[in-house]
Amino acid sequence: MLADPGYTARRDTIRTYFDRTALDAWKRFATDAPMGRVRATVRAGRAEMRAEILNRFPADLRGWRILDAGCGAGALAIALAERGADVTGIDLSPELVGYAREALPKFTNGGAVRLHAGDMLTRIFGRFDAVVAMDSIIHYTRAQALEALLTLAGNTNSKIVFTHAPRTPLLSAMHAAGKLFPRSDRSPMIEPVAPQWFARALRDELGADGWHVGDSRRIQRGFYISNCMELARDGNAFKAEAA
Repeated sequence: MLADPGYTARRDTIRTYFDRTALDAWKRFATDAPMGRVRATVRAGRAEMRAEILNRFPADLRGWRILDAGCGAGALAIALAERGADVTGIDLSPELVGYAREALPKFTNGGAVRLHAGDMLTRIFGRFDAVVAMDSIIHYTRAQALEALLTLAGNTNSKIVFTHAPRTPLLSAMHAAGKLFPRSDRSPMIEPVAPQWFARALRDELGADGWHVGDSRRIQRGFYISNCMELARDGNAFKAEAA
């Protein structure tokens, strides 16, 4: 885990938000229950982003050990396990993890999901073949998000697929408008980052270790705007290419 006290403070703010302020809303995201127009666009956008992340993995994930960093209610972890992966999901919110555990299905193809409450950067669960981090670094500063990705890369054999908030005029305007809401209703700050900045920084930091930056794709559905990026490691039996 990062020793940066700023990261720790931001992490604790995020945990409080998802465990208290927004818990009921995030439970509803995991169901088909009716939602207001704004939240419905977020639900649709998140579903499209999950599909985009899954498209970056082979259909048969038997033998893969995958970390879902910031697993939330477990939808992505379940989808990966349905392809045969052994998935460890970690989320800051104990309440959300408890809710997700109750909804876990049984897997008949060798896949498995184990969910834990805690910091996604912990190394107590060993190394992973791949990491997915869907909308889990968006609440950290640019420097903290980069450092988190570097920490994850140090414990990953082959592949990392993550999302971040892209810097766009619309997203900047939406964030500015969000400041008009009462503080108690506000989600933790999101820091938009240009994909080019992430790509350059990751190449500079990880290129010497055999990592390269793959395709980038933006998903936008109403109030949901997120950018998917991929890191792959050369010379390490990159399973997605061998499948």
